[in-house]
Amino acid sequence: MNRRVGPVSVSKGRMYEIIRAPVITEKSTIISEHNQVSFKVPLDASKPEIKAAIEGLFKVKVMAVNTLRQKGKVKRFRGHLGKQSDYKKAIITLADGDSIDITSGV
Repeated sequence: MNRRVGPVSVSKGRMYEIIRAPVITEKSTIISEHNQVSFKVPLDASKPEIKAAIEGLFKVKVMAVNTLRQKGKVKRFRGHLGKQSDYKKAIITLADGDSIDITSGV
C-alpha cells in the first residue's frame, strides 16, 4: 500500500462529492453525545480525503475518521428480488468544542 505523508489536497467539487448525506439513526444520535457525526461517503473515498472534506466544508477540527462498508440488503418488492446498493459510512470524531449541525445544509 502506498502511504502518503502530510495533508491531502481535495478540490471543492470533490469535497461535495465525498460528503453525500448525514446518517440519521438512533445509533448516530447516541454517538453524537461523544462528539461524533456519521456520513455516507463513496466507496472509493479514503480516510484522509474524508478528513480534508469535513474540515474544508464545515470548518471544524477532525480528530479521527473511522469507516465501514455497509453491504446492501436483498429485498423483495412485489414478488421480485432486488438488492439495495452498497455504501460506505464514515464516523467522524470532532475535537472538543467543535460541532456540526446536520439538520442544516452545507
